[in-house]
Amino acid sequence: MLSAPLPVLAWRLVSSAPRLAETDLHLWRIELGPDGGDPRDLLPDLDPGERARAERLALPNRRDAFVRAHAGLRRILALYLGDAPSAIGFRVGEHGKPYLAGEPPPLHFNLTTAAGLALVGIARGRPLGVDCERLTARDNLAGIARRMFPPAIAEGVLATPEPHRTERFYRAWTALEAEVKANGRGLHHHRQVSDPQATPTIRHCIPETGYIAAVAGVGLGPAEDWSHLRLG
Repeated sequence: MLSAPLPVLAWRLVSSAPRLAETDLHLWRIELGPDGGDPRDLLPDLDPGERARAERLALPNRRDAFVRAHAGLRRILALYLGDAPSAIGFRVGEHGKPYLAGEPPPLHFNLTTAAGLALVGIARGRPLGVDCERLTARDNLAGIARRMFPPAIAEGVLATPEPHRTERFYRAWTALEAEVKANGRGLHHHRQVSDPQATPTIRHCIPETGYIAAVAGVGLGPAEDWSHLRLG
C-alpha cells in the first residue's frame, strides 16, 4: 500500500518573482504545448547554442517543446537576476548539470521536462534536483526496478498490487532522478556513497493530474510550503 496521498499543487499566475528567502523553494510550471506560446516569439530568448540544438531536432513537437522549456527557464531566471533572458550565462558540471555562472552561484535551479509540461525549482544556497514523470504503464517495470533501485525499494515496488504499483514505481523513480540531479553526479553514478551531512530531503507532489514530481534538496520543507508559480 502507498503512504498518504500526495499534495496536489495549485499554480499561481505571477508577473514577477516573489521574494526568495534562504529557506524557500519556488517551483515554476512551464507549458510545453500550444499554451506555452509561439516558439518563433521565444527563440530570441535562447542563446546561439540552444537555438542550434533546437534546429537539430527533426520532430516539430519536440523542437517546440525544447524552445518553450528553455526560453521559459531563462524568462523565470531573468525575473530574479534582472538580466535579459538571452544574456543569462550557464556553466555545466562534470556530469552535465547546468548551473549559473558565479562563485557562489546567485541562485540554484533545476529544470525537468515531461510530456506537455516542465518544472523549474529555484532556491538559494543549496543545490536542487527536480524530476517529473507522466504516470504511464510500463511493460519492463520489474526489470527497471531491480536494475535501478536498491533491493528493498525494488521489492516494495514489485510487492505492491495494481493499480498502485505504477504510482509506487514512479515515486521511487522520481526520487532517484531528483536526488542524483541535486548532487549533480548523474543517474549512472547514483550508487556512489555521498556525504551523510549533504543527503537531500526528497518531497513528492502532483503537479497535474496524471503526473508525479519529486524535488530533492538539503533541508527541503514540505510541498505545501513551497511557492507554486506560473508566468502570467
